[in-house]
Amino acid sequence: MRPGMDELRARLARHFPGAVIEVLDDSHLHAGHAGAAGGAGHYRVRLVSERFTGLGTVVRHRLVYDAVRDWMPQRVHALMIDARTPAEAS
Repeated sequence: MRPGMDELRARLARHFPGAVIEVLDDSHLHAGHAGAAGGAGHYRVRLVSERFTGLGTVVRHRLVYDAVRDWMPQRVHALMIDARTPAEAS
């Protein structure tokens, strides 16, 4: 079963203290998709964190995936990630 948005937000907050975190559940847009058939979720996440300073996009995304690695693919099937520094977000 997929995590709720609050559960996913809390998990990300533990891995990215002080980050601004937005989570949207897009699972309903993927109904019938093979990855959604087992109940795993599709999420859009936006994180703004100093931790991303000096890091490229691939490394930023790996950090986010590391935070939910144990939920994939049973609970989380897909993440659309927007990971920025505070300077990039303003």
